[in-house]
Amino acid sequence: MTTLAPPRPVRVLAAPGPRHEEILTPEALDFVGRLAAAFAERRRGLLKERRRQAMRLAAGSPPGFPMVTAAVRADPFWRVAPPAPGLADRRVEITGPPDRRTAVAALTSGAQVWTADFEDATAPLWDNVVGGQLTLLDTAEGRIGLPAPGGGEHRADGGRLPAVMVRPRGWHLDEAHLEHDGAPVPAALADFGLYFFHCARRLTESGSGPYFSLPKLENRYEARLWNDVFLLAQELLGIPRGTVRATVLIETVTAAFEMEEILHELREHGAGLTAGRRDYLFSLVRTFGHRTDFLLPDRAGVTMTAPFLRAYTELLVRTCHRRGAHAVGGRAAQVPGADAAARAAAVAAVRLDKEREAEDGFDGSQVACAELVPVCREAFDGVLGERPHQLDRTRADVEVSAADLLSVRRTGAPPVPEGVRTGVAVALRCFAAWLGGRGTVVVDGVLVDTADAEVARTRIWQWLRHRVVDRETVERVLDDELAALGAAYPWAPLEEVRALFERTALAAELPLFFTPDAYARHLVRRTGAGGCERG
Repeated sequence: MTTLAPPRPVRVLAAPGPRHEEILTPEALDFVGRLAAAFAERRRGLLKERRRQAMRLAAGSPPGFPMVTAAVRADPFWRVAPPAPGLADRRVEITGPPDRRTAVAALTSGAQVWTADFEDATAPLWDNVVGGQLTLLDTAEGRIGLPAPGGGEHRADGGRLPAVMVRPRGWHLDEAHLEHDGAPVPAALADFGLYFFHCARRLTESGSGPYFSLPKLENRYEARLWNDVFLLAQELLGIPRGTVRATVLIETVTAAFEMEEILHELREHGAGLTAGRRDYLFSLVRTFGHRTDFLLPDRAGVTMTAPFLRAYTELLVRTCHRRGAHAVGGRAAQVPGADAAARAAAVAAVRLDKEREAEDGFDGSQVACAELVPVCREAFDGVLGERPHQLDRTRADVEVSAADLLSVRRTGAPPVPEGVRTGVAVALRCFAAWLGGRGTVVVDGVLVDTADAEVARTRIWQWLRHRVVDRETVERVLDDELAALGAAYPWAPLEEVRALFERTALAAELPLFFTPDAYARHLVRRTGAGGCERG
């Protein structure tokens, strides 16, 4: 049994809101405080190592498969834990923010898994964070529901419900409304800790469990930190070791070289890997944007058939199946609209994407819209049939080198003018939604979120740096798209959106993420009268 000194109190630096007292109980905050006391300093050290690694890569040190872990990769015998209840069949996963309307849509969609996303799909307003925890608590207690047309209530309590998977915010983000030992609580520990404290035992007793989707990991050490968080959390609440299951999004370049090591660190809690393809592109630009051989074309010019993306996804499937873990494909973000032709085109594109993933060996994939659940299911049914997965398909035929993962030069031509305009428009609309407290917005029939904003603004920065687009053109497009944004969304804070774009896409140096600075400037609301100390 681990012995921990009583933690310093966690202070809530925000005014109370409706039902907040159900989540922010003294016991729950004490639990979060114990996690912060145990892991906050270690997390700070890992973030410093991220910066050192970024400097090494920028200086020309090539990434590769680590030599020191060659024995882990060569050992044919180790496996992750067997699938937990509700996670044996993951052919369709639906993702979205943890608000009540999205929850009901997801829980009644027919998907096998719902991923409640505090990361890319949620603008971290304090009310959104606590409200998301309330949604998850109500879901765990079977009392989630919304008014139904014609009166009454439509409740998500009939038939087989999806397993719930929670995606906390990444290690790089803070939760400024919770303070421990004079510093903000790491947002990942706040999201994880509040959910685990309130729901882990309820889920376990109901035959499910606390399941997580881990974003933005960059290496095996960050996976080890999560594994230690799981161990301590289970111990503190008296929940059997190994009850937690975690699926890791492989959405950074450095993590792509450590897939096996990441699974090895999490093996008693491991459930699989997910291809986080939009953030993976963002990571490529963020890591190698200064190099001309990593110059990406516009959004339409990079598809999942690009050689470097094929290498990344095929290695992911091979790695997972070699270790008994599920391989989950990338999210289809299309939102079929009312226009029949556009609707048919969107559905056809999703079907083709999911059929390719199923044929490549993935065990399931993700959609953002409930209407696409049947499309994804049909694609995987065609390959899986009655089987829950295809872990037996080891893909021993796949051989991927470091050069294959980095073969971006072969992706094609420089951006076209329409690609520049689309990039600016996506970034601006995402920024406006995020600053307004919404994590997602539909642009041209596609549901875009923080990941899309990151890809869009870093591509613009990269094109400017390498002079494939001139600054005057970008500024002219910026003016046009801001005017269009104001006409479409009169509520949009245009000056704040412009300033955010200029700081993150037009600056000489590329900010690694837009979210920490924007969060501190716009979403944090510290009120002395509302602050209270608990623990």
